[in-house]
Amino acid sequence: MFAFSLSCLSGFCVLLVLISFPLLFAMSSGGKYSSVDFEIFGDVQGVCFRMVRRYLIYTKYTEDQGKKLGVNGWVKNTRQGTVIGQVQGPQDKVDEMKHWLRYVGSPSSRIDRAEFTNERDISKLELRGFSTRY
Repeated sequence: MFAFSLSCLSGFCVLLVLISFPLLFAMSSGGKYSSVDFEIFGDVQGVCFRMVRRYLIYTKYTEDQGKKLGVNGWVKNTRQGTVIGQVQGPQDKVDEMKHWLRYVGSPSSRIDRAEFTNERDISKLELRGFSTRY
């Protein structure tokens, strides 16, 4: 939406152009976010669900996917052979991450099931960035 205004003060005229960005306004005025915890079951450890060694550099698939989608959170292997973590962000991006965790994962993983718990709306992000915990 565009709005134009012509103001004249002491012989000087100024044209004001106001541009409305609804998305920016919504995000700056307390937009809603979603938070969810997850646990992934199957062959998800030692098969690069969390990381793969490539040219001596570890690429963290889950971390990379989280960063690609622009969500915040963390991921960690458990002693029980599962992968746990948390994702926070806009609802649509959290849903995309949940889909990736449940159906895609790393190229070598076999996902038997994914459990999502503690799903809730939050008014502001509680985590910064996406990281791998050890």
